[in-house]
Amino acid sequence: MTGDTIVYGIENCDQVRKARNWLRAQDVAFRFHDFRADGLPQALLERWMGHLPWDALVNRRSTTWRQIDATRRAGVVDQTSAIDLLLANPTLVRRPVLESGDRILIGFSEPTYRALFAAPPSSVPPAA
Repeated sequence: MTGDTIVYGIENCDQVRKARNWLRAQDVAFRFHDFRADGLPQALLERWMGHLPWDALVNRRSTTWRQIDATRRAGVVDQTSAIDLLLANPTLVRRPVLESGDRILIGFSEPTYRALFAAPPSSVPPAA
């Protein structure tokens, strides 16, 4: 895998913790970007939404989502309105978001991470 690996999320999220622990256990070097401490730039959201559907990034199961006024929630209908809401409420981003090379993954799935970080097959045949 080429390029930096970055895990985006918040420190106390269980799924982010699982992803970070899995990466450490596999000796995958990564950097952690905490939305609360490091911010959530609009350009980052726009880049992600260039690769993923905007609604895949909005965590509609979260406590934060349920606390938002129903009218405001109903107004999230496209990329622009999703970006506005996520910038105002960074904890609404589904977590973790993992960037590695040109790949962007949302959520933690051990099989998906395993496939992404699998070592390439060796071109050297085993010794007899």
